Amino acid sequence: MKKISLILSLSAALCAPAAWADKGGSCHFHGNKPAAEATVSGCAQQRKDALVKSGKLDAAWSALKPEKIEAVEGKKGQEWKVTFKDASAKDKTKATLYMFFTLPGNFIAANFTGQ
Repeated sequence: MKKISLILSLSAALCAPAAWADKGGSCHFHGNKPAAEATVSGCAQQRKDALVKSGKLDAAWSALKPEKIEAVEGKKGQEWKVTFKDASAKDKTKATLYMFFTLPGNFIAANFTGQ
């Protein structure tokens, strides 16, 4: 009986489809260790590209790199604030994109207000 149970368990595990993370899966962190600026910059690029792909940001944002990465005091403690600037933006209220990440590097929000 134990052999049959073991065989069924192994068969189910081998036949089950693998779970794959989406493109942004590498930017999901656990723990409290602060992420390096380079990691946050890469995650901000990935998130920005996803916003462009989904149509939430104009395609012109694709080529832009972060201008500033800083640790700021947020509502729940310290967090990363990444700033992108589009000097050619027609609407000057949307010329600066701000992205916020937890200190370990998880995405919180993106907006044009910096708040």
